[in-house]
Parts: sequence; structure tokens; C-alpha cells
Amino acid sequence: MKDFLTLEKQLCFAIYQTSSEFTKLYTSVLQTFGLTYPQYLLLLALWEKDEVTVKELGQTLNLGTGTLTPMLTRMEANGWLRKERSKTDERNVLIFLQDKARKEKQAITNKIAEEILDCHIEIEEYIQLMRGLKGLQEKLKGRT
Repeated sequence: MKDFLTLEKQLCFAIYQTSSEFTKLYTSVLQTFGLTYPQYLLLLALWEKDEVTVKELGQTLNLGTGTLTPMLTRMEANGWLRKERSKTDERNVLIFLQDKARKEKQAITNKIAEEILDCHIEIEEYIQLMRGLKGLQEKLKGRT
């Protein structure tokens, strides 16, 4: 049982290390496009659903406005998106993709897919890992 308490046997540490490796992989690809990993996640959310409020985007990405607002400002300055106050409720700010984000989507996603394939992760393995991680995530969320 004392073996279980070693660092290398900790699931949380294995997930942390894996996350770190993924972040390195994505960072190297995204630098070419002038994006950070969190900005890429933001684009993924907007590619799925454009014209969302900052609040909705924060909920989707699990980010607070203190983190999200400066990121949105930088991305707007770099031509990826546009912020606009809602005409129906001025308390809300809507986020829209710009042409740059639409045009670069295929190049970005293709390059990331290439990098993941270079890691020799088979599609079946990918699906299995996603299922397992989603299940683990739900169990952790459901704890009391």
C-alpha cells in the first residue's frame, strides 16, 4: 500500500504530466499562427457557436471574466474576433468571429491533427481515452 503513495503511481500526476505535454505540442503548432493554447480553445468554442456573450463563452471554457477579458482584447487587436455590446441588453457583450478566424480554421486544425497523428495516437485509442477522461471528469464533478 505504501507503493501507492509514490508520485509515479498518482493518477493526478499522470494527468498533470500528460496535460503539460499536450500544452507543449499545441503551443509549438499555435505559435505559427500567433495564438496561445487558451486562445485556441476560445476559437474552438466560437467555431462551434459564433455570436455568443462573454458570459456564455466563460461558462463554456470554465474561465472567469478576469482571465477571459484580456484574452478577448488581445484576440480582437490581432483580428481574430470582434466584440460588440448587445443592442437588446447593453450589459451583455457579444463575441463574433472575424474573417481571419474563419480562413485560418482549416490550416490550424489540420496542423494540430498532423501533430497528434505524429504521436501515433490511433483513432480508437483517442476515442477510448476521451471516454475515460469524460467519465472521470463527471465522477469528480459529482463528488459531495
